[in-house]
Amino acid sequence: MRAACIDIGSNTTRLLVASLDGERLLPLVQERHFTRLGRRCAPGEPLAAEVVEELTEVVAGQVRAAREAGVEMLRAVATAALRRISNGPEVCASVAGAAGVEIELLSAQEEARLAFAGATWSCRDAAPDAPLGVVDVGGGSSELIVGTRAGGVSWSRSLPLGSGDLADRHLHEDPPSHAVLDAIRGEIAAALDGVEAPPVTRAVAVGGSATSLARLVGPLLDADTLAAAVDGLAAVPAERVAAVHELALERVRLLPAGILLLAAAAALMGPLTVADGGLREGLVLEQLARRPSA
Repeated sequence: MRAACIDIGSNTTRLLVASLDGERLLPLVQERHFTRLGRRCAPGEPLAAEVVEELTEVVAGQVRAAREAGVEMLRAVATAALRRISNGPEVCASVAGAAGVEIELLSAQEEARLAFAGATWSCRDAAPDAPLGVVDVGGGSSELIVGTRAGGVSWSRSLPLGSGDLADRHLHEDPPSHAVLDAIRGEIAAALDGVEAPPVTRAVAVGGSATSLARLVGPLLDADTLAAAVDGLAAVPAERVAAVHELALERVRLLPAGILLLAAAAALMGPLTVADGGLREGLVLEQLARRPSA
């Protein structure tokens, strides 16, 4: 049985079609569009009609791709970018009507729950009651989550900071200067002031920043690795990094902000390992778990 999800995020709108192969989630179709809604969604303001049109076209195309792949279940969700605007529910309804799929506007708590489920699917060797940490750096928000495989989420914090917003405010030089990077660090530190995460036995990272960074430095993101990655991006133009590591140029331009968010999260939870799953995988797994019995 095949299930699919469409994730309307602040940086990208993504499609995942997957099925279960034993205990392994097998991706069958994946699409990504850099819609960069975050820079076009001013908090408390309505989303412009032309942006809604562009988003509708992207989502409709992904719905068609999912149907052509033979999915039996399809779920579409929107996160921080549409949560913070004044007409988020209306935008979801408009896109849904034209694209032919219901779109759920997730709360920060529901986003954390699904990201935790997708991320910890790859931690099946952990004891059911072992506390696990998940860091989900998005374009318009970042989620810090703690829970167990058996009990789910027990603690979470949603920070109104993401790689897209920080990049739009600060990253206007290529490569970025150390002064710019320090300004980003200061904004992140202010947002995390007073936040204390419960202790965990293992922490994993999900999201576009984490998976792209793994292409540069590998799956282990500890303090030294993250610091070296930031220094490296501060020394080389984004276009060269994109070419050498076969990454989208748009993603590389966002990476310094994403890495600094990951570094701050690692300081709270300990070294991070890049997980195989996240929000989209959580959505697909939940649908497959609810499939009718044969």
